[in-house]
Amino acid sequence: MIPSNIHSEDLALAERCRAGDFDAFEALYREHSSRLFSLTVRMLGSRADAEDMLQEIFLTAHRKLQSYRGDARLSTWLFRLATNLCLDHLRSKAARMTHATSSLDDDNAMEPVSPSPGPVVGTVQQIDMERAVARLPQGCRAAFLLHDVEGFEHREVAAMLGISEGTSKSQVHKARLKLRRFLSGL
Repeated sequence: MIPSNIHSEDLALAERCRAGDFDAFEALYREHSSRLFSLTVRMLGSRADAEDMLQEIFLTAHRKLQSYRGDARLSTWLFRLATNLCLDHLRSKAARMTHATSSLDDDNAMEPVSPSPGPVVGTVQQIDMERAVARLPQGCRAAFLLHDVEGFEHREVAAMLGISEGTSKSQVHKARLKLRRFLSGL
């Protein structure tokens, strides 16, 4: 259940934005842009693409803010919008590409990296993890990032992605299994 003060604050902020209050939209941007940027970097796999997408997210939010009715938190509405825009971008990018990347089932697609001693190990492991996440199918990747990385509940993930709660749980579970397989080099 959403606390009423958060709900009313979200509704008030949305109403101020709809009324053309630049300061309100700036507050909306400041409050949510860093988490949305993190999500888009992880979903798109590129900081440059994520920067462009973040602009697109807030332009779209500005255009569609009148559709926000307060049924969910404003952050949930924004994350759903961002996730859908990222998935649309990935689908159109995939459709434009004539060559496919290596299959998820190709055992040789990702060679395991043997970590070297020192502070580089953490960086190498993070790069391995980012590459592994990028290899996940779109649905699994989105559910995994929203649930395990961003911390949303399965019901929230389901609402954002337009899927059932059970599908969210299944997608996250499949993502975890695939990540384990990718990272273990099997």
